[in-house]
Amino acid sequence: MVRTMSSLRALFRAPRRVRPAPPPGPGLPPDGEVLLDAPDARLGPALVAAALGDPGPAAKLLATTREAGEWENRDRYTARLATFAQSRGEWLAHWLAVSPGDPDARLVEAELAVRRAWQSPARAERLHELAPLVDAVATADPADPVPWRLALDHARGAHSGDLVFERVWEQAVRRSPHHYGCHVAALKYLSAPWHGSHGACFDFAEQAADDAPPGSLVRALPVRAALALLLSGRPAGALPQARIDAAADRAIALSAAYPAGDPWPAEVRNLLVYVLVERGRRAEALEQFRRIGPYATSFPWSSVTDDPLARFLEARDGVRRFAGAADGRFGRAGHSRAHGHYA
Repeated sequence: MVRTMSSLRALFRAPRRVRPAPPPGPGLPPDGEVLLDAPDARLGPALVAAALGDPGPAAKLLATTREAGEWENRDRYTARLATFAQSRGEWLAHWLAVSPGDPDARLVEAELAVRRAWQSPARAERLHELAPLVDAVATADPADPVPWRLALDHARGAHSGDLVFERVWEQAVRRSPHHYGCHVAALKYLSAPWHGSHGACFDFAEQAADDAPPGSLVRALPVRAALALLLSGRPAGALPQARIDAAADRAIALSAAYPAGDPWPAEVRNLLVYVLVERGRRAEALEQFRRIGPYATSFPWSSVTDDPLARFLEARDGVRRFAGAADGRFGRAGHSRAHGHYA
């Protein structure tokens, strides 16, 4: 266990600038204990094995999620494994070579291929070339919504049009009506930079949150819409401020449903504190930092910096030092970077 934890820290602690680290305050872990995008107890060993060239644990993990219908975990693990394969892909190549028909290996392969296409200057053309691969993984399992989340991202980037996107969306929600990843993909499609507006984003997010069961991460979708507005550089009056605050309130209620220090809602809590600080709600932001514990996530901090862990810690220090102060902005709207997967 000690060796595994050491390996995880070496693999996943992002480099950051060295700076004086004041005592973090009650309920906040020291800076040195905060990890960026730390894997959970199931994913960690699979990534350590992959780093050693062994795809077996990753294959077993994804097969388990597929057989048990753990669609949210399956989506997260697929995305994280593809991220790892982007820079260290020998284990995935080996997996595909020994099990070319494995639906889980093919899913990670497709996720990685779509991600690389999104990063290409010829994005739409590259994505069009990937259509057969995306279609193959989407139709391989009649129950799995995760390939349809990938298909939604693919359709948006390939400019497939509203009718195609709506057909893919129908297939996705038929398999899992409240799948968070699919809803995030739809929210991006409806965003102002793509095919909608901030108002359309909020309308969709609020309706989805209303329909979602207790504890579903979809209940935090409105705060994600609020974050997109805050990062866009739009004037403060683009939407009623009460609507942004109500989105934050929904996410606070969702956060309270999970234990402090739980890695599962970590990304939602990270984006929530961003919105709370932008709204000047520092006391509530400090409480969310306590609930986050050591689980910093790249999103949303990578939207405004190349060093998301450092920005997380700086924001946490600022909230701790000046809770209740009026001026709480730590990111400049209008200078945002790509955020989330396939921005």
